[in-house]
Amino acid sequence: MYARHFGFSSDPFQLTADQRLFYRSSGHGKALAYLSYGISQGEGFIVVTGEVGAGKTTIIQYLLDHLDKDKYVAAQIVTTSLRGDDMIQAIASSFGLTVANWQKAAVLRQLEQFLIDTRRRGKRAILVVDECQNLSIEAVEELRMLSNFQLDNRPLLQSFLVGQPQFRQILASPDLEQLKQRVTASCHLGPMTEAETKEYIEHRLKSVGWAGRPAFTLDAFGAIYRECDGVPRRINRLCSRILLACCLDQLESIDGRLVAQTSADLTRELGPPAEAGMPSVRARDFAPPPMPAPAETVHAVNGAIEARVTAAEARLERVETMAQRLAQVSRALLANMKAE
Repeated sequence: MYARHFGFSSDPFQLTADQRLFYRSSGHGKALAYLSYGISQGEGFIVVTGEVGAGKTTIIQYLLDHLDKDKYVAAQIVTTSLRGDDMIQAIASSFGLTVANWQKAAVLRQLEQFLIDTRRRGKRAILVVDECQNLSIEAVEELRMLSNFQLDNRPLLQSFLVGQPQFRQILASPDLEQLKQRVTASCHLGPMTEAETKEYIEHRLKSVGWAGRPAFTLDAFGAIYRECDGVPRRINRLCSRILLACCLDQLESIDGRLVAQTSADLTRELGPPAEAGMPSVRARDFAPPPMPAPAETVHAVNGAIEARVTAAEARLERVETMAQRLAQVSRALLANMKAE
């Protein structure tokens, strides 16, 4: 909705990865250099880790989209939880193989033949496995075994292992020592700096035709950085909501106050970010509190109920206000479309 209102060609802050909007921060630039080096080696494993929303999938997609399609065949698996045999079947499917017999030995033979044929056509096979922190050790070990496929003493498959920081704990297992020895490149994506956050926002806006409307004050960028800790996905979510608020309220400028207010609204609706962590739980936290006197109990319960009712009424009022604004904007857009 706000994209049309502000004359953007598309949504600059969509949550799904879009390499067309890729911003090369210092961390992402360093990661690309490491990944490019790993690909140039033509063997082993390339490990990419980062916090939730750090841009891991975006940077991998950017890299794959810039590979020479005449030299590489790439496949991708977005995994949640796979066992060893499931991993082999998922890899075969990701490369588009039609397997008549799903017995492990048969799948491995067909997969190996595919990789050999790919190499003989002068191409290299690249496999990207996302969300690796959810893999079992058995599944990761199956990936290592596939790296044993060779032709003329050269490996037939190179793999990217992409996941959250917990994946490094899995790699630390003594059972995966052989795989660790085959890691040719590794990088970790951290948050952006405050200056990079400002450049990131402006880059994405300019990529869709932003010409300064709405305007951002300097304190708005600082507020966005503080609210989002420099994490790209959180920045996208907050900026998208800010632009929607501007559209509904017919605002032409974004300042720190609007950022803080919008961020508070998001926190009330969705709760704090998971990556911000939860308070530690101690045994004494479960100890029953002292029992108040009966009159105090009734008063406390009534107060809590009144507070909840008041909060619910306030939320309902905000929802009704937003619904009214959406209806007004929708009618205006429809009138503009008819006039065109």
